[in-house]
Amino acid sequence: MQQNVAITDRDNVLFEAGIKLGALYHQFTGSPVNLKTAGSLEKAIQESISVQPCVEDIKVTINRDMIRSKLNSEYGYCELEGRMLDVRITARFQKAKADVSMAFDTELDYPLMKIERIY
Repeated sequence: MQQNVAITDRDNVLFEAGIKLGALYHQFTGSPVNLKTAGSLEKAIQESISVQPCVEDIKVTINRDMIRSKLNSEYGYCELEGRMLDVRITARFQKAKADVSMAFDTELDYPLMKIERIY
């Protein structure tokens, strides 16, 4: 018979932080973006995620070079891809705090989500 293991504040903050990154990725990828609108999209993502519980701080950067390389020549925009995002979130749940990130990993060819620090 399995014993119940106590769920800690650390467990909860990591769960919440991971949910924020996953929600952000799936909510915003595919959004139309160009060099003129990248800043406002960064701000919209930050403001949207920042109102969720446990988010203490968030910073979103969209890679302008990747946008430039993907722009549709006829319409002048492209779709936001996960590889274009660099996201840093600080989350807090009661006594636990964590820094998490999502950034494109060139070796894996993947926008990797990671735990950076737990305190």
